Amino acid sequence: MSTFDTVLAAKLLQRLTPWLASPAWRIAFSGGLDSTVLLHLLAELRQRHSLPPLSAVHVHHGLQAVADAWPEHCRAQCEALGIALQVVSVRVQAGASLERAAREARYAAFEQVIGSNELLLTAQHRDDQAETLLFRLLRGAGVRGLSAMPASRALGAGHLLRPLMDVSRAELERYACEHQLCWINDPSNQDSQFSRNYLRHQVFPLLTARWPQAIGSMTRSAAHLREARELLDDLALIDLQQASEAGQFDWLGLPSLLMAPLLGLSPARQRNALSHWLSRFTPLPDSDHWAGWQALRDAAADSCPVWRLGQGELQRAAGRIWWLPTGWLQPPVAPADWTDGAVPLELPGNGQAQFRGRAPQGPLQVRYRQGGEVMQLPGRGHRDLKRLLNEAGLPAFVRGRLPLLYRGGQLLAVANLPGLDANAQEGWQLHWQPPSSDQGLS
Repeated sequence: MSTFDTVLAAKLLQRLTPWLASPAWRIAFSGGLDSTVLLHLLAELRQRHSLPPLSAVHVHHGLQAVADAWPEHCRAQCEALGIALQVVSVRVQAGASLERAAREARYAAFEQVIGSNELLLTAQHRDDQAETLLFRLLRGAGVRGLSAMPASRALGAGHLLRPLMDVSRAELERYACEHQLCWINDPSNQDSQFSRNYLRHQVFPLLTARWPQAIGSMTRSAAHLREARELLDDLALIDLQQASEAGQFDWLGLPSLLMAPLLGLSPARQRNALSHWLSRFTPLPDSDHWAGWQALRDAAADSCPVWRLGQGELQRAAGRIWWLPTGWLQPPVAPADWTDGAVPLELPGNGQAQFRGRAPQGPLQVRYRQGGEVMQLPGRGHRDLKRLLNEAGLPAFVRGRLPLLYRGGQLLAVANLPGLDANAQEGWQLHWQPPSSDQGLS
């Protein structure tokens, strides 16, 4: 092994050492130069070090006819190195950015194949990091975006690692040539209508001709910005701690925050805290779209403001802001007959209802609010349901989903609301388990 090979292998092994306990390593193998070098390096390392089981994953996008031959090329390369290959075909959704759509389809496929605590290795390198930084800078990204690609992150049930981030494209080309490796040259990589290709072929040659250290300097800047992002994340956790206190309606299972602690922060800290919180649920809005937060925050106390985002919306109620995934915005199917009260009732699109204690005599039915409902309460007579829900302070977005128990035309109970959800004389209580994200609501 040459000195160059030894240095490159040492860089790779240093990145991989913390992950030696992973049950398996999977290599994202496109068949291009970068992933071909990564595959070969790992096969060589395996000869001298004890590594977890290696396998490769090739995602076939089907975007160009020439790509139909690539799975077979990848299979031949893997067979020569004694590495198993899995080929996954995906459908790329049409949209404004083909690059983005293909990337989303690719990583969705990776998430599906990676097992618990397994490691997916991708071959992005130092030049890719510089391109990402400049691309996002031109799009007006903030600190989060300009920190560029992380060296590692969670992916599905496992983790993603980019072990070549300290290696240049030139080093990978040199390794491939010295070892006479064969790789795929994707024709689309030469098409400058794609933004990254334009940066790679038109912009970076000019930059590096004038500033030879430009790529190294840009990757250092990305590292500095990544450190700044980590500090902002720490600040967000501090600011979110008080706002995350439990509330009266936590049984809804919906993410929420107290408004008052957020209002005590500066606008910049509000945006930072909310960005950190929202990143678990939805793509983050751009700078202009943050006007939606200001409108929600500053709306009159008796209003029901809404801030619509990519995967759901924020609403304000009961002194809190609530994240409502898209599924919560769809009305449940109604009504549902409850033929056996001893058995929990699955509510289509709306979780599950059950009795605690002895179920009342039937025939029973679960319905949802239509307006004008009246309930008979011991010692209080007939009361309008709308007034009762107002007294309970129930958020408006829940009212159309709240199960109402009927026997014939009589409203017997309203699930989960103290004083309305039980019959003490008959010894039962109506409990509702709202739908969770596992039921397709996130």
